[in-house]
Amino acid sequence: MTYKELSERIFEAGKDKFEAMETYIERSKEIEIAVFKGEIDRYNISDTEGLSLRGISNGKMGYSYTEKLDESSIDMLIEEAYENGKYIDSLDREIIFKGSDEYKKLNISSNLKETPLEQKIEFVKSLEKEAFSLDSRIVSVGECVYDEMEISRHLFNTNGLKLEDNMSIAFSYMIVIAREGEDTKTGLSYRIVKDFSKLDYKVMAKEAVDEAISRLGARPVKSGNYSAIIRNDVFAEILGSFSSILYADSVQKGLSLLKGKVGQEVASSKFTLVDDPFIEEGFNVCSFDGEGTATKVKNIIDKGVLTTYLYNWKTALKDGVGSTGNGFRNSYKSSVTTSPTNLYVQKGEKSLDELMKLMDSGVMITDVQGLHSGLNPVSGDYSLSAQGYLIENGKVSRPLNLITIAGNFFETLKDIEEIGSDFRFSTNGVGSPSILIKKLSIAGE
Repeated sequence: MTYKELSERIFEAGKDKFEAMETYIERSKEIEIAVFKGEIDRYNISDTEGLSLRGISNGKMGYSYTEKLDESSIDMLIEEAYENGKYIDSLDREIIFKGSDEYKKLNISSNLKETPLEQKIEFVKSLEKEAFSLDSRIVSVGECVYDEMEISRHLFNTNGLKLEDNMSIAFSYMIVIAREGEDTKTGLSYRIVKDFSKLDYKVMAKEAVDEAISRLGARPVKSGNYSAIIRNDVFAEILGSFSSILYADSVQKGLSLLKGKVGQEVASSKFTLVDDPFIEEGFNVCSFDGEGTATKVKNIIDKGVLTTYLYNWKTALKDGVGSTGNGFRNSYKSSVTTSPTNLYVQKGEKSLDELMKLMDSGVMITDVQGLHSGLNPVSGDYSLSAQGYLIENGKVSRPLNLITIAGNFFETLKDIEEIGSDFRFSTNGVGSPSILIKKLSIAGE
């Protein structure tokens, strides 16, 4: 039975209990390969699929889901969604969306599925072997992984909406450990690709090894305020941790200081923050969200000015506006919440070397820890243990560790002096170039 046929049977069986219904079906295939000391350490292939039913009865939205996609699940799905809806206390209005006027056709090719499995295994083994060959101070490769996912989504509803899209993406990373005397440091390298030929084990291994070696001999810097470059991947991680301030849901609950700031300057005029569902290197390339709304490119912050919040239909109806196409689910088991598609900072024109020359003296932050506990999205305050490099005369002088950076995210956005051109997506799915800010408080010696 096709997904469409199953959905139609669910709708027929539930028509007496629900005013409107929707099925959301997700199928994912994952291949994970990890090596340790030249041998395959982990090798997993998984194939999962699940269906979520949403139905409106007496103005209340009920949910249910199943991993058994056949006729035997129909009665259970309808009964559970109906019962679930009875106990919803929220007075917020929810809808089953009728559909957008137009949906962009995705044209992002991927050769991952066609690439032989043996080639992927050989890549991971070569990646580890190359790292050991580059420097005798590399004593271990902690992680050496290739992870590939193929995801398809299908959405049908009783308003006649029929949507589907597919995406394949691969993520490879390695962590190396360097030791000199009693000093031990790690280095990371990662790539996110849709074209297997773009994975170069020699380039990745050198990147991880160079980072680990360059951190040897690190020590703190004196406490004080410094000009700072926050490297691309680090700024993306911090931005991702504060992303909930952009959600209309957070604004409506009083959990975002951006409340009432649409049309106002909230960041440096050099800063533009984009939500782009179509950018080729993005994690979440999609033509529709989890409610069937067409996705679109939008500048959330345009040259420093806040232009919009991110809405799903529930929060949009509350504010009397339309959804921005940001009603997503973590999986078919989840209810609809809000999230960006591919959130990123628009890149500037200066290279990282040019940013260092412009700064002349200061620090470059290349790693932070404590993102889950060391920041407060409501106030914007953050205090994070960090490491990086001291910059003197526009060049890297020496490595830094055992330092803590502290500040307020909203103030940091206004303190941006320049934006780099070295754009990349971080492992959290958020993209950024390196960012030069006027001052950063550092606790060290």
